[in-house]
Amino acid sequence: MSVAADKRPWFLVGPIYDWVFFLLPPVFCLGLGIAISGTDFSDRSFKVAGNETTLAGLLLGVIVHAHLVAVFFRSHGNPSIFRSHPIRFVVIPLALWVGLVASSWLAVAATVTATFWDVWHSGAQTFGFARIYDRNAGASTEEGRRLDFWFNQLLYAGPILAGATLMDHLEDFENFEKVGSYFFAAVPARVEGWQRNLTLAVLIGGTLFLAYYVVAAVRRHRRGYPLSLPKIFLVVSTGLCSIITWGFNSWGEAFFIMNLFHALQYLALMWATEGKRIGKSLGFAEMRGGKGLAMALFLIPLLLYGFAAEVVSENIDVLWTLTIVVSLMHFWYDGFIWSVREEAV
Repeated sequence: MSVAADKRPWFLVGPIYDWVFFLLPPVFCLGLGIAISGTDFSDRSFKVAGNETTLAGLLLGVIVHAHLVAVFFRSHGNPSIFRSHPIRFVVIPLALWVGLVASSWLAVAATVTATFWDVWHSGAQTFGFARIYDRNAGASTEEGRRLDFWFNQLLYAGPILAGATLMDHLEDFENFEKVGSYFFAAVPARVEGWQRNLTLAVLIGGTLFLAYYVVAAVRRHRRGYPLSLPKIFLVVSTGLCSIITWGFNSWGEAFFIMNLFHALQYLALMWATEGKRIGKSLGFAEMRGGKGLAMALFLIPLLLYGFAAEVVSENIDVLWTLTIVVSLMHFWYDGFIWSVREEAV
């Protein structure tokens, strides 16, 4: 069922908000990553709570952890959503946390899972934004959905598999050696031996898929499927950013660039969808300056958690496992608490 284009604006929130927080972040963060490359901000290390970091690393870590825990404003803070999945929101995270505390092997496996689930989840986030822009332009929420999903996964994960940062994504496998699982600890070495063939396979397969996607998109448009210019800009800019950073990492700031814009987009989406409810539930809706106060009470706890997770948790195993649970629940919850098919999104 399509939505009439004249009944919805093109943008999710509004032109300025969308351009600042959803559409331009990949380009902005790419420029920021290039600007800080080789500077003291990125390279000069110092210690916080006994852990060595840099200003860029600290900033990124705080924001990434903040956006991970922000999902709970929607999953647990939104009553209608919480009532629909109480077991998923209460029993599963508690059981997982107990399991990670009890088993070192499971904890290591969870960190590896989080790394690659993050890649999948990031591609899915761009897909979600793209589909909402399509819907708002008057397109069906179903037509071309699967093709769009795999296209966005290719744009995000393809440069990782074929590029300069693949081995960085495999580093967590080495932690299996600490728990005596040498088979999994050897995964990076095995993959490195196949990296050239993997790169070739991704380049050939990706090129063929891209050609197929373009042909399919042109055919859909000829049948009356509307064009969404915000979607096109978002997908093209994100894809180019992914190729430049994950694929080549010429400035050594791939993780900073890609994770920063993803987190900023997510925090902006969370505020756009849950901000009014948060302000109303706190009694700030009718107060002068109430929106700013509600935003402060939205961001401050997130940033405090982000700082604690980035700096303190590594020294305390119980807290470290909690951050892993938060990460995994973030990736899982996002798969079903946001849906383009729902009017609430």
